[in-house]
Amino acid sequence: MGSAALEILGLVLCLVGWVGLILACGLPMWQVTAFLDHNIVTAQTTWKGLWMSCVVQSTGHMQCKVYESVLALSTEVQAARALTVSAVLLALVALFVSLAGAQCTTCVAPGPAKARVALTGGVLYALCGLLALVPLCWFANIVVREFYDPAVPVSQKHELGAALYIGWAASALLMCGGGLVCCGAWVCAGRPDLSFPVKYSAPRRPTASGDYDKKNYV
Repeated sequence: MGSAALEILGLVLCLVGWVGLILACGLPMWQVTAFLDHNIVTAQTTWKGLWMSCVVQSTGHMQCKVYESVLALSTEVQAARALTVSAVLLALVALFVSLAGAQCTTCVAPGPAKARVALTGGVLYALCGLLALVPLCWFANIVVREFYDPAVPVSQKHELGAALYIGWAASALLMCGGGLVCCGAWVCAGRPDLSFPVKYSAPRRPTASGDYDKKNYV
């Protein structure tokens, strides 16, 4: 039962991380305006993401514009789009593989093959977390480098947006959840007695007196 609990906990963490990765991919807050000039009251804030840029007024009004041309985007945005979407799709594949190999499902017959399928799903989740880290760290490096670059005008400096922090948390959950799924599959393969217990009982048969037989068949 211990290995099954590890797998279930790992799947829950991976699902939360997957949702967080989708949220980070869609949010426009990868780069936000840096307020460096304290003598001027800034009336608007600029957000930049993978799919759109937004301008938020001090009154609360927000106007967003979707990037119309893909080829006109910078190299880092195009690469971040491809890697993030690939990580989301890989997490979807890992979900189906992990569910097929989970001890609480009957898609695959119990045995070494089922443990290997669950182990494959956990490895895919860990790879998904690592894949998602690449564009996140790349964007963070660009923002930090431009922030401390004296050649970049103050009006063009940005800070790390909330989407990056959400993406980092999602990547950590995916890697931790994938590791737990792998541990559960490994324990199940080495100790079958710790796997999810499945018992079958035969139906009770009526006796000649009309009552049911008290015997239990397991």
